[in-house]
Amino acid sequence: MDPTRGILYPARLPRLTRVPPAAEATDLVEWFWIPEWDIAPGRSSRQEIVAYPASNLVVEGGDVGLFGPTTLRSHRDLTGRGWAVGALLRPAALGALTADAAALVDASVSIDAPELVRAVSEAMGDPDAAIRHARAVEAFSSWLARRVGALDDEQRLANDAAALLMTDPEILRVEDAAARLAVSVRTLQRLARRYVGLTPSAMIRRRRLQEAAQRVRDDPDADLAAIAAELGYADHAHLTNDFRTVLAFTPSSYRHATTLS
Repeated sequence: MDPTRGILYPARLPRLTRVPPAAEATDLVEWFWIPEWDIAPGRSSRQEIVAYPASNLVVEGGDVGLFGPTTLRSHRDLTGRGWAVGALLRPAALGALTADAAALVDASVSIDAPELVRAVSEAMGDPDAAIRHARAVEAFSSWLARRVGALDDEQRLANDAAALLMTDPEILRVEDAAARLAVSVRTLQRLARRYVGLTPSAMIRRRRLQEAAQRVRDDPDADLAAIAAELGYADHAHLTNDFRTVLAFTPSSYRHATTLS
């Protein structure tokens, strides 16, 4: 999957490294993301994202935050000099960190984990980028594996469901996903609420929107009606409405903005 998927203006990014989890955390983390920035005094860098329908556990500035999935475009203004180490969590991990994933939608909570902060901060102090990233991910993966423990069958099913909803372009309806997983629609809805916090249909819509945004950005000459049809939108108007609702701009205005970035 393209590492810039979900990032609306990749050209504006500071240095961002995506690192796979250590073997012990492959069922818990999709990937780790490590931004590092050094912004000139008096300036800032705005990062705008249409995020994955998942939660992130982030170590930054001596703190650990658990950030739930967002329903709209989000942004952050970077200033000064700093770094963060974030884990895009798989459902099994989130289910072990909170009993109410739905309460995290468009919200965040602090996690008391001084040992995690200490281990990641020490790793990020290495002057060699490759070494500090590898050490940080190893420490983070180890901590998370200990915190979550062994997975049960329901956690693994939640992982499978999220992977299907977010990666398979043939899944356009909740019923399609339920049939593929050999579970009822109600079971799939319960799993999504418990382990993601969103509905399965919301996850499908986010996947389509991310894909649409990337296609609009990557191919300035692509026909918007064709993109809408290929991604399962009823028509061009429904694609435009999805853009307006979540991103607050149209596909055409986004295309124009990305050509100027």
